[in-house]
Amino acid sequence: MILLVLFLLAGCAGRGMGGGGEAGYVTVQRGDTMSAIARQAGIPLLRLQRFNPGIRANDMRIGQQLMLPGRNERAPGNGQYRYSVRSGDTLNRIASHFGTSSSRISAANRGIDPNRLRIGQLLTVPIGGASSSRSTGTAGARTTPAPVRALPSGVGPWSWPLRGAQVQREFGMDSRNALQPMLISAGSDHTARAAAPGTVRFAGTMRQLGGVVIVHHDKNLQSVYAQCDSVNVTNGQHVSTGTPVCEVRRDSGTGRHDLLFDTRNAGRPFNPRQIMR
Repeated sequence: MILLVLFLLAGCAGRGMGGGGEAGYVTVQRGDTMSAIARQAGIPLLRLQRFNPGIRANDMRIGQQLMLPGRNERAPGNGQYRYSVRSGDTLNRIASHFGTSSSRISAANRGIDPNRLRIGQLLTVPIGGASSSRSTGTAGARTTPAPVRALPSGVGPWSWPLRGAQVQREFGMDSRNALQPMLISAGSDHTARAAAPGTVRFAGTMRQLGGVVIVHHDKNLQSVYAQCDSVNVTNGQHVSTGTPVCEVRRDSGTGRHDLLFDTRNAGRPFNPRQIMR
């Protein structure tokens, strides 16, 4: 399964948040930004957002607590979090944080005693849900799997990131019930372009994903462009619709130039077809 994540920016002083290893919390202080907290904690920004689905990055409050994920925790985008029990946790508290129900958590963790949760105990936390469509078609074709979550009103339409491209894999669940991002095959033009105006929050490389660009847009939306051979933008750069963000690398197996394209609302993935024209 392919995981799309990673981010940074700005400093967050005066707190010892230890490198993303131990699960815990951090309290928002004056001047904090989510990207600054992520960098100080050594946690990719989108991973921090995924573990705090009820908190908007542009509307944090002083005194608010952000959950810091540990190394053993996972938020793979398939509706199945792997969560490490923290001090003071109850199933209701965990369910409330992730927007699910204690009964769903109990059903996903047969044999647990809700009254005897142990600190460090790993739980499966099911959330959301999305149906998939795996049909192949052109970028202009329409399929409408159920969204992971509703989008803010008045957003879009966005442009497709590749010109003359074909969708090789739709956004949706695979045979292992893991949520996969959309895979788009480039035509003769191998340049991926920004789907909408925004600010680059990450431009670099990630293990197994090659070059990656993540752009933040209005209303707490993000677009992710991965499997790039080279990156054409820099962190903090403002981009317009159509700005070249990267050159898509050639897959040695298929011979195609395939772009992994992910769209997110507050760090949570949604089907790009909901917003693309």
